[in-house]
Amino acid sequence: MNYLSNRINSLSESETLAMTQKSRELKAQGFDVINLSIGEPDFNTPGFVKEAAKKAIDLNFTHYPPVPGYPELREAICKKLKRDNDLDYTPDQIVVSTGAKHSIANVMLSLVNPGDEVIVPAPYWVSYKEIVKLAEGTAVYIPSSIDTNFKISAEQLEAAITPKSKVFIFSSPCNPSGTVYTKDELQAFAEVFARHKNIFIISDEIYEYINFVAHHESIAQFDAIKDRVIVVNGVSKGYAMTGWRIGYIAAPKPIAKACDKMQGQFTSGACSIAQQAALAAILMNPKDSPEFACMLNAFKQRRDLLLDLLKDIPGIITNMPDGAFYVFMDVKHYFGKTDGTVVINNAEELSMYLLDKVYVALVSGTAFGDPDCLRFSYATSNEKIIEAVKRIKTVLESLH
Repeated sequence: MNYLSNRINSLSESETLAMTQKSRELKAQGFDVINLSIGEPDFNTPGFVKEAAKKAIDLNFTHYPPVPGYPELREAICKKLKRDNDLDYTPDQIVVSTGAKHSIANVMLSLVNPGDEVIVPAPYWVSYKEIVKLAEGTAVYIPSSIDTNFKISAEQLEAAITPKSKVFIFSSPCNPSGTVYTKDELQAFAEVFARHKNIFIISDEIYEYINFVAHHESIAQFDAIKDRVIVVNGVSKGYAMTGWRIGYIAAPKPIAKACDKMQGQFTSGACSIAQQAALAAILMNPKDSPEFACMLNAFKQRRDLLLDLLKDIPGIITNMPDGAFYVFMDVKHYFGKTDGTVVINNAEELSMYLLDKVYVALVSGTAFGDPDCLRFSYATSNEKIIEAVKRIKTVLESLH
């Protein structure tokens, strides 16, 4: 007898975390695994941030914090949004949560009723579809491809809208594709939403600082729709603070209040020490930080190295990702091929084949809504990138 709820039975395990777990298990058995499945900077948290956390402990920031976050942190987030994005918010529009994923869940659970449609451009981050499930909404996917740099058009967006549409969620820079939407492209989306006043926009900007081409553009900049935009951000990616688990939203007051209420019943406030560390990070302008410049430059060099190496593997198609730290490569050339024993039918089987044969962990594009692709995270050393591509090339050469 199955005693678990339909809710948990319908929920899928995070494919990125599942592949990471498999990689760890193989590594524990003594295999030389190169894990390129997880979206985590391989840099350590800056020293001044760690010092702020140590100081917070000494100052006894060890009690329950306010549910939406310490006032000084929410004020700092407002200053950051003005400094970096020219967006005006007040502290009562900010809710600090246990990571950007938690922030997204708070918003989705606060807005979506059973049967409401949530429009999701594909490829998308793996947890979007599962969070929509938890909210009992219906995900409506808009496809894209490597030919369009994994971008959707305003015309596609318009065509996807129905009377049931309630939320649109997207990321720029995008996980998994590295796609960065321009100001003009975002304005075209804003013009569509201006005509459909019942739709809220969740703008996932967690990769804001890992942008190789231009100043980051937020869809919240357009006045006609700002009262329906929820900006999601955090410190994990740009400040190399994944383990600190601090994310936040900037939202219209009624939505911020709703998320405060939701969070108050689930987790209460985020970790007090981590909030003080995040305060130090957010007060610093990354543009003034040698550590940040070093990290961004390293990511760009790794991207260029990886793309150059992948050119030598027949059948793999790549584009030029403009942000984040992923290459979302089209691998459908290898579907239907065999080594004489195993037949590769899809990207999921190919990702497992690479893990089993040469101990390289990538994530199937199926997890992100594009079954033709594999996601390669280059948030690792040049040496590991070179070795991983060497192994991949060797094993793919055995397929015919």
